[in-house]
Amino acid sequence: MHTTKAKLRRERIRFGITPTGWWNDDFLDIDIGIPFGQCVSEMALAGFEGCSVGHKYPTDTAVLKRELDLRGLCVSEPWTSTYFTIEAMHAKTIADFEESLRFIKAMGGTDLVVAELGGSSHQQPIALVPNRPIFTDGQWDALANGLNELGRIAHGAGMRLCYHHHMGTGVMTRAEVDRLMATTRPGFVNLLVDTGHITFAGDDPLALVQAHGARVKHVHLKNIRRPVMEEALRQNLSFKESILKGVFTVPGDAEGSVDFPPILEALAEADFEGWLVVEAEQDPAKGSPLGYAKMARAYLREVIGL
Repeated sequence: MHTTKAKLRRERIRFGITPTGWWNDDFLDIDIGIPFGQCVSEMALAGFEGCSVGHKYPTDTAVLKRELDLRGLCVSEPWTSTYFTIEAMHAKTIADFEESLRFIKAMGGTDLVVAELGGSSHQQPIALVPNRPIFTDGQWDALANGLNELGRIAHGAGMRLCYHHHMGTGVMTRAEVDRLMATTRPGFVNLLVDTGHITFAGDDPLALVQAHGARVKHVHLKNIRRPVMEEALRQNLSFKESILKGVFTVPGDAEGSVDFPPILEALAEADFEGWLVVEAEQDPAKGSPLGYAKMARAYLREVIGL
């Protein structure tokens, strides 16, 4: 197996996982009834030290912290959807972000993940790519200004805002990520690289990391089953249909096509510090969430040496 040359330093990285292998938070019917306690216990058993937040998690931060502490886990990030590109949503977006900020501070974390969902097709039962938004110059300006405002709020609180490019949104492709990075303020707006989403969008995750390494502060390590991806694009499937077909899987799965060692090397060369979070929206009825989590952690341990 290929091992990385430039090495990520253990004191600068943390390994997390999302609950999307146990249930889905966009499509609540992708669920076989796994409860919160089983999910986070299996995350810890698989060797992870943190996790993002799912809809089955306790909403009381004291209860959530107690349950995660029992398992040696912490919260890697909360998600906040932004809506700067559509009408009359600026104030609500700011309020939602400030609520996420209060949450992550209470949980002892540092990172907040956001994505612009104005006009997004990814949660709708429609063709994913043909119906995604293409922003006007005015919408790009509104997005950049809004994100800079959120970044200022986060920075002032000692936190990091990390922008997540996403399938079905107006910031999906490499060119759109480049434009976002060019129009937002370094130090206020950081980049979350999702290896699966950028591959699905038709671009190269390694080139994305190499281009923006200094601003990459959070990573979602997601694998792609390329034949399923190509079928999804050819047949204009929805995001949900793509998930159910099995488009995503974890690092270490032989069915996946993403070449992770060069990406991890590029992160090391950029002196990356932050969360490496395994994510793969999958149908838990078709594959053991614990089995896939253990597969991913074993692969990262072998490739990175940590």
